[in-house]
Amino acid sequence: MTATTDLVSYEDALASYDPVMGLEVHVELGTRTKMFCGCATELGAEPNSQTCPTCLGLPGSLPVVNATGVESAIKIGLALHCEIAEWCRFARKNYFYPDMPKNFQTSQYDEPIAFNGYLDVQLEDGEVFRVEIERAHMEEDTGKSTHVGGATGRIHGAQHSLLDYNRAGIPLIEIVTKPIVGAGDRAPEVAKAYVAELRELIKALGVSEARMEMGQMRCDVNLSLMPKGTEKFGTRSETKNVNSLRSVERAARFEIMRHGAVLSSGGTIVQETRHFHEEDGSTTSGRIKEEAEDYRYFPEPDLVPVAPSREWVEELRATLPELPLARRNRLREEWGVTAHDMQSMLNAGAINPIVATIDAGAPADQARKWWMGELARNANETARPLDALPITPVQVARVTELVAAGELNDKLARQVIEGVLAGEGTPDEVVEKRGLKVVSDEGALTKAVEEAIAGNPGIADKIRGGKVQAAGALVGAVMKATRGQADAARVKELILQQLGVEG
Repeated sequence: MTATTDLVSYEDALASYDPVMGLEVHVELGTRTKMFCGCATELGAEPNSQTCPTCLGLPGSLPVVNATGVESAIKIGLALHCEIAEWCRFARKNYFYPDMPKNFQTSQYDEPIAFNGYLDVQLEDGEVFRVEIERAHMEEDTGKSTHVGGATGRIHGAQHSLLDYNRAGIPLIEIVTKPIVGAGDRAPEVAKAYVAELRELIKALGVSEARMEMGQMRCDVNLSLMPKGTEKFGTRSETKNVNSLRSVERAARFEIMRHGAVLSSGGTIVQETRHFHEEDGSTTSGRIKEEAEDYRYFPEPDLVPVAPSREWVEELRATLPELPLARRNRLREEWGVTAHDMQSMLNAGAINPIVATIDAGAPADQARKWWMGELARNANETARPLDALPITPVQVARVTELVAAGELNDKLARQVIEGVLAGEGTPDEVVEKRGLKVVSDEGALTKAVEEAIAGNPGIADKIRGGKVQAAGALVGAVMKATRGQADAARVKELILQQLGVEG
């Protein structure tokens, strides 16, 4: 861990070296069945209940390619501005892993389905950085090992291990960048922004939920340092299976400081895989990294080549949605907000709920106000994503409609939203059950105003004497008397009328 790892400061590392990154992102596709068999892919099933001879690698079983998986791979490739292969095939990647029952992974090697693309990503300050894509290829996931006993949850020191093959054979797309150079001290930020933008793209395509916390999207962070003024890349390390945006940034930053310490002391970087530790942002050594030839790749003899017709590719291209960055830029123009505001909405996961609320009839500013205010606060307090809150965009739009009609004020609207979130019904039902409508009866309001004036003669005299701002105290008294159900602006008008003062 960090206590036993020599580091130099981030600034010192970058004073002498330029970082070079390569990011490999694995995305689990949301298909109903596995990549090469008909087994279900649902999460949470009993261990080893979603298996068959094919995904267990039993003798005599034969794989069949999942057509939806191929379609999803092509869509991802097109959205990444890649070329789509006219002919490609699968290969066997041979290595022993306990959770890979066939002892080889069906993947693609020198003939990927998509290659030579790019993804533009926007950094926090609005700068756009282009990340070049080397390839996107199809493969299958491994099973899951659970190591029991020991202090780390890893195989070293464990008393025994449990294997669940339900995930073995789940369709994966691996997206590999070309070497990312020129990011300088912003390299960790670029890594985080790239994975974030890629996640938005995957979700927009509808091919995966891309939930990193559930392992549906994982990133391997390859990093090396090269001396300033040179063009020869250094030896890289590969931090495996990083599963959050923050962790991608922290892993890159830590490795820059670690590499810098090794190189500045005259040491040599070992090409290896490394484990990332969430608790302190450090990495530790895993295993010496194999080269491609160590996997003894050869063409998969049991699968026919994949040859998507150009007509099919163009049909899929026509189905692509507006890409996330272009959509955000369009919405930013339409809504008249800053790049920082749009980034905040993106970080909060609020863009889609806001758009849906506007589509349901709410003004854009009101939709943003409620999703980025009251609802974002509730999401943070309950540790849920915004789109998992038990309230719909249509219901939020109805709240804004009630406010615009003068039937609710902001304070009452917050109580209505609170009631909907608590499962008390629709906004109208909550208003009815809780008796939350604004008091609009002029007679009742006038009476409340008269009582407030009579109960606060000193304040009334100040207002008559020209201190109009003192009316706020009387407005507060009326609001208290009406349980917050009066229109504050109308109350102030009535107070000034009663006291013969012009506002």
